[in-house]
Amino acid sequence: MSRTATASLLPEVEAFLDREHGLIVGAGRPAASDGGLIDVHNPATGRRISRVAAGTAADVDAAVAAARGALPVWNGLAPAERANLLWRLGEEIERRAVELGQLDTLDNGKPTSESATLDVPLCASLFKYYAGWATKIEGETITPSGGGAFHVYTRREPVGVVGAIIPWNFPLLMVGYKLGPALAAGNTVVLKPAEQTPLSALRLVELALEIGFPPGVVNVVTGDGEGAGAPLSGHLDVDKITFTGENATGQKILEASKGNMKRLSLELGGKSPSLVFEDADLQAAIDGTFGAVYFNQGQCCIAGARVFVHRSVYEPFLAGLAEKVRGIRLGDGLDPRTTMGPLVSREQQERVSGMIAAGVGEGATAVVGGGTVQLPGLADGYFVQPTLFTDVERDMTIMRREIFGPVGMVGAFDTEEEAVTLANDTQFGLASGIWTRDVKRTHRVAAQIKAGVVWSNTYGMFDVAVPYGGFKASGYGKELGREALDPYLQTKTVWIDLS
Repeated sequence: MSRTATASLLPEVEAFLDREHGLIVGAGRPAASDGGLIDVHNPATGRRISRVAAGTAADVDAAVAAARGALPVWNGLAPAERANLLWRLGEEIERRAVELGQLDTLDNGKPTSESATLDVPLCASLFKYYAGWATKIEGETITPSGGGAFHVYTRREPVGVVGAIIPWNFPLLMVGYKLGPALAAGNTVVLKPAEQTPLSALRLVELALEIGFPPGVVNVVTGDGEGAGAPLSGHLDVDKITFTGENATGQKILEASKGNMKRLSLELGGKSPSLVFEDADLQAAIDGTFGAVYFNQGQCCIAGARVFVHRSVYEPFLAGLAEKVRGIRLGDGLDPRTTMGPLVSREQQERVSGMIAAGVGEGATAVVGGGTVQLPGLADGYFVQPTLFTDVERDMTIMRREIFGPVGMVGAFDTEEEAVTLANDTQFGLASGIWTRDVKRTHRVAAQIKAGVVWSNTYGMFDVAVPYGGFKASGYGKELGREALDPYLQTKTVWIDLS
C-alpha cells in the first residue's frame, strides 16, 4: 500500500506503520482492546497507513489502575532521577526529529517544515525545561500571625493520577505540553491522543519506556471520545484532567468531572483578533497576519482569523495579504515544495467547507479561495482552498464561530476605541495581535483586550518558559512556564505544636 505520493519514508517509520498498535498500559505493552481497531489515514491521500486499538471503558480502568500503582514508584525516585529521565527523553526526541516529524506529517498532514523543524524541537525543549523544575518544587516555613509555639510548614505534592486528553492539530507537541509539567510534579498519566492522530504519541511513550521510565508512569489509551475520552473524564480514580480541544467537549468534561470534583485545566477554542493600526509597518503586518491565519492549515486555536485594519491602510493591506494567500502551495506535507498541507480528516474538510459556504451564503465576499480542491495525484486528500473574506458582518457564522481551517476575514475600523470593541466582540479570549509603531498604544490597547495572550508586532511566539492560556470561553489554567506546574501540585500544610 502506497502511503505517500511524494516522498520516501525512513525505514523506522515504515516499520512502525507496519505494526498494529495496541494500548500502552503498565508493563503489558502492547495490549489488545476488546474495542477492536481504528484505521489511521494519511490526510494527503486518504489512504490507511496504520491501525490502532479502539480503547474502551475497561481499558481506561486498567490504565488508571496502572497509573495509580506506579504513583509511589515514580514518587519514590529522587527528584534528580526524575529530572534525568525527562532530560533524556528530550534528547531522544531531538535525536529522532526526522522520524517523529514524518509520523506527525503522515498523521496530521502538516508540512514537514513545520512538524520536524518546529513541533519536534519545541516538544523536546518542554521535557528539558520541566526536567529542571523537577528538583525545584519546594514548600516553605511559615510563622503564624497569631504567634504561639508552633512549627508550620507546607509541602508541595503531586495531585495523583492525571488524565491528559490532547487534540489532533499538534499531535506530538501536545504530548510535551501535558507530560512535561505533570511528570516533573510527580504525577502519573493516562494519555488519550486524538483518534485521528495517535501515532507520534504512541511512539514517544514507547521511547520513554525504552530509556527507563517505570511501567505505568505514562499509559496510552487510543480511541475516540465516546469510547475512551468520556470514561477517562468521568473516572472516579482520576485526580485531574488536562484537556486541549473544542469548547463543546470541554463542557462535557466539566460536567463529567463533578463525580469526584477532579481538578481541570481546559485550553479551549479561540476566535482571535489582529489589529493593524495606521502607523504599522505594513509589510510586517501583512506577513505576520498571514502566519496568524494560515499557519498549520489554520488548524490553530490561536489563529488570528479576525483581522481589523485601520481604514487609511485597508486597501494596500488587503491587496498584500490576498497576494500572499494566492501564493500558498497546497500539497502532500512530505513534499518539500508544499507550504500548506491538507486538513486532518474528511470530517474536518466537510466542516470547514460548510463554514466557507455559510460565509458566502450570508453575504461575505471571498476575495481568494472559497471551496475545496482536488490536486493531481491527491484526489482523495482532504484539501480546502485557502480563503480570505471581506464584507463580513459581526453576526455572520464565520465571524462568531471558530472555523479551524485556512479561512481569514478582513474588516476596517476608524478609531482605537472601535478597534478594541471589535477585538473583544467574541465569547473567546485566547490570543490577540497588535500592529503599531506606537509603544504607548501597544500598552494601552493590550490592557483593554480581554485575552490571555497579546502579541505586538509579532504573532504566535511561544517559549517553554512563558505561560500561555485563555480568558472567557477559551478555558482556564496555564500551559508552559512555571505557572503550568501549579495545576499538577497541591499544597499540604503541617502544624506541629512545640509547647
